[in-house]
Amino acid sequence: MTGASAGIGYALAQQVARHGHDVIITGASGRVHDSATRLAAGTGVEVTAVQSDLRTAEGVDQVWNAVTATGRPLAIAMLNAGVSLGGAAFVDTDLADELDEINLNVVSQVRLAKPIARHMVANRAGRILFTSSLSATTPTPYETVYGPTRAFVYSFAQGLRQELLGTGVTVTALLPGATATEFHARAGMGGTRFGDNSWKNDPQLVAAKGFTGLMAGRDHVIGGDRATWRAAIRQRILPERIKAAQFAKASRPR
Repeated sequence: MTGASAGIGYALAQQVARHGHDVIITGASGRVHDSATRLAAGTGVEVTAVQSDLRTAEGVDQVWNAVTATGRPLAIAMLNAGVSLGGAAFVDTDLADELDEINLNVVSQVRLAKPIARHMVANRAGRILFTSSLSATTPTPYETVYGPTRAFVYSFAQGLRQELLGTGVTVTALLPGATATEFHARAGMGGTRFGDNSWKNDPQLVAAKGFTGLMAGRDHVIGGDRATWRAAIRQRILPERIKAAQFAKASRPR
């Protein structure tokens, strides 16, 4: 489970642990160790913490090495790690930050999915969950790079799912709507509508829907309440320019 120190990732790890699975959780900061301690105490399963920077090949290798070190088949893989960069127009942001975003949200997913998929196909069993976003279905002005990275993850998950049909391995994409975590604050979007968590989905709800969909073998899951579902339906039919204008109302710095 990547990106599991807090937020949706931690809630997903709780779902897996509550169903009796031992868990390996990863995070970029030292708090992943505190999260592992809390998760183990609350569920009684074995939890291993791996502090790693998934923006690098070395960080991805560190995670996969932790999996292989168990000597056990990997039953469930949840690739959840991701960041955004907002609070400013694209012309005002730092290119290095956006390249870091792409490395984490896109490149690390492919790097880690490769050994995971090969391992599961060899065992003819396994479930993979990719956390994408409802932002995958719309342009995301003032988070200009984020939406395209999540669109990549969604499309990648659907393509991989098709390839793995009949192998015993299923792939599911989770598309959360806006969720009450620290995600937008860390993205520099505290001064936007997304900076207010009062109207967002509970991460426990998002995780429960994601886990249920994964275990049911669904191709994708909309993570959120009825309002999130309605938004997902609207995004399917609205023109891109309309969706971009609507998103900008919430993401433009005040």
